Amino acid sequence: MTPSTQLILNHLKREGSITGVEAMAIYKTRQLPGRIFELRSKGWDVASNFDRDVTGQRYVRYHLVSEPFNCL
Repeated sequence: MTPSTQLILNHLKREGSITGVEAMAIYKTRQLPGRIFELRSKGWDVASNFDRDVTGQRYVRYHLVSEPFNCL
């Protein structure tokens, strides 16, 4: 897992959700969808909720749903 993906995962565990603007402002991560893709490929369940801000601009808020299930 890349260091920026680990930062995003830690944020999701701590805060529960993140947007692209938050990721850029806090972690200087410009590729949040790529980081979310990496988490999903590792088995993390991350939901995407689409919304609009007060100006009508669309954005996505990602929520951590569950941790990966590890089979023995």
